[in-house]
Amino acid sequence: MKKEMKQAALDYHALPKPGKTAVVPTKPCETQHDLSLAYTPGVAEPVRAIAADPEAAYRYTNKGNLVAVITNGTATLGLGNQGALACKPVLEGKAVLFKRFADIDVFDIEVDAPDRDAFIDTVANIAPTFGAINLEDIAAPDCFAIEEILRARLDIPVFHDDQHGTAVIICAGLLNALELQGKKLSGAHIVLLGAGAAGLATIQLLIALGARRDHILLLDSKGVIHPGRPDINIYKRRYAQATDKRTLADAMRGADVFIGVSAANTVSPEMVKSMAAKPVVFALANPDPEIRPEIAHAARTDLIMASGRSDYPNQVNNVLGFPYIFRGALDVHANSVSRAMLIAAVRALAQLAHEPVPAEMLRAYGLTQLAFGPDYIIPKPLDPRLIHTVPPAVARAAIDSGVARAAYPAHYPKPAA
Repeated sequence: MKKEMKQAALDYHALPKPGKTAVVPTKPCETQHDLSLAYTPGVAEPVRAIAADPEAAYRYTNKGNLVAVITNGTATLGLGNQGALACKPVLEGKAVLFKRFADIDVFDIEVDAPDRDAFIDTVANIAPTFGAINLEDIAAPDCFAIEEILRARLDIPVFHDDQHGTAVIICAGLLNALELQGKKLSGAHIVLLGAGAAGLATIQLLIALGARRDHILLLDSKGVIHPGRPDINIYKRRYAQATDKRTLADAMRGADVFIGVSAANTVSPEMVKSMAAKPVVFALANPDPEIRPEIAHAARTDLIMASGRSDYPNQVNNVLGFPYIFRGALDVHANSVSRAMLIAAVRALAQLAHEPVPAEMLRAYGLTQLAFGPDYIIPKPLDPRLIHTVPPAVARAAIDSGVARAAYPAHYPKPAA
């Protein structure tokens, strides 16, 4: 990052007051009567109501619109283990995105836990405060066990965005890219480089959407994940393939799809050239992708390309997913985020990219036109239709999959028959 940009980032976070978020009251507190309702003695009435019926917390408190974004700081962006406190600016930033895109309130919570179990206990013990939990910036493989255990212990959604949020956006873009290339997910041969949180969650969701497990090759920094490797954990071993391919170059040969959630400059032009006709390349490492789009396009004129960067077309950006998935989950008081809810989010995002783009979005991006095609396979973050499209789909899926405790909201559009 350039020196001027570094200073601008520091100034942004420091001035005119430190940090990016604040807590403000939502009820009047101007008179003695107001105060008597806000606190004692009036506050006793909702206390009694909630003690008698815990669901009343959704009526009398902010629980139904409050998400905890929680980390232990072990995987802070691309910076690695920076510790819980250093991760606070990231979580404050996540809180800003929740509020900006889905009007969801957030408490950012940085837990300096000595081990995995202590972290799990901390999150479980504070969970009654919240309507949902967003786990953030937690290193693999601990992140998998943490999410699994918390999902089992808690009766509110627990969602690790680095896993499932990333997977949702990747899958939505991939469905559209394959459609444009005249291919189907069920027949696609897929190479996935990166066997951490995002990579493993993406495989799970791809299979749920119809991809064939035996058509997916998973690789980590040491090569193809296959049953003969003694160095793979139980999470990677689930997706080991019996194959004689060992390197990324081997895996890429004849592949229809490459998805990278790994490291910069790991894919060469020769690897892209070796792929099948009309390939799809998602190089999502940030800030520097596995292969830069201009290099990939120079190698193949028939490919569709996506990256994690905003300065290229087809940015795979988690802000397309997590605010709206949580909005839909909160609005029906879901007790978890089901696989059906994730699939609903995928399909809603994929379909939205097919729709005519509103003029206000064109103005926001300084464009004169934008339509579904190789350079527009996924909605853009400032699309105002996202809040009206994804949460209703997620809420309906929550109801249909049996994890909702409230009815489909009256202010939502009526679901299609």
